[in-house]
Amino acid sequence: MNIDEKKISQPEIELVNKTAEVSSLPSVTDRHIWDALRQCYDPEIPVNIVDLGLVYEVKVEEELPGDANVYIRMTLTAPGCGMGPMIAADVKRRVQQIRGVSNVLVELVFDPIWNPDMMTEAAKLTLNMG
Repeated sequence: MNIDEKKISQPEIELVNKTAEVSSLPSVTDRHIWDALRQCYDPEIPVNIVDLGLVYEVKVEEELPGDANVYIRMTLTAPGCGMGPMIAADVKRRVQQIRGVSNVLVELVFDPIWNPDMMTEAAKLTLNMG
């Protein structure tokens, strides 16, 4: 019997299709995450959180294509910022929209404490601080 004559069961076909689907997913890179984070803003400041210097760390762990876990360590401009939960939720939502991301953990930290020196030059110019 040659390969063409072999009958393939439906579960085998589904497994082959699923395997091909997963292997065709692009790997999630740090750049994908940083690009998504540049779409997040503190509603009170017209500069994205990356240029503000609020994002301290991004880690992407991907054992299987299409199944990436993303960890983001970030801060706020002030520990008592009432917008903190909303900003963290926006970060999580935007990163979860990236194809291949399964889980997102956003950790808000206050060490080191944020200061204006952490902003990019472009952010400082936008806010007339440059």
